[in-house]
Amino acid sequence: MDLAIAEKGLLVLDVVAKGVSGHAAHENTVNPIYIAMEDINWIKNYKFPKVSETLGNVKMSVTQINAGTQHNVVPAECHFVVDIRVTDKYTNKEILDFVKSNLKNEVKERSLRLNSSSIDKNHPIVRAGIKLGRKTYGSPTLSDQSVLNCQSLKMGPGESPRSHQADEFIYLSEIEEGIKIYKDILKEVLY
Repeated sequence: MDLAIAEKGLLVLDVVAKGVSGHAAHENTVNPIYIAMEDINWIKNYKFPKVSETLGNVKMSVTQINAGTQHNVVPAECHFVVDIRVTDKYTNKEILDFVKSNLKNEVKERSLRLNSSSIDKNHPIVRAGIKLGRKTYGSPTLSDQSVLNCQSLKMGPGESPRSHQADEFIYLSEIEEGIKIYKDILKEVLY
């Protein structure tokens, strides 16, 4: 129930490494899995120089990889997906262009529209939350806030790291606390 006054944007990339298909028992020097590994290693190790005061570093993660159908065949292609969480120091387009210029393989973006977003720290609703003891922070996750055309604040009950786990849950006490804090903040703003 703290105040996410900023959140990272999202850029998802589909990358295809191309090689030459052949029998694994024969010499094949154009293995797309090995080619993909070079780009994946760059993604794993590269650090963008501009660091956001609120959101920290841009974060790149390879989240999916797919290649091959049989143990004895070198595939012709290796596909992988890159999830990039973009800060307010860059636009999604700037990150896309830079990543494309550093990867050896074919890169296709899914969308450029989910840029990072924020609300002014002096906005009345933020000031009301701070007055009630809520802390401000930059959220590493994305919400619908990124596509709204008005000032908005991300705040909710539960623990964000529980998201996307097999047994994702929220305690009833967290929901009850959240309702009370929402009401208290609205009272501060409206009265």
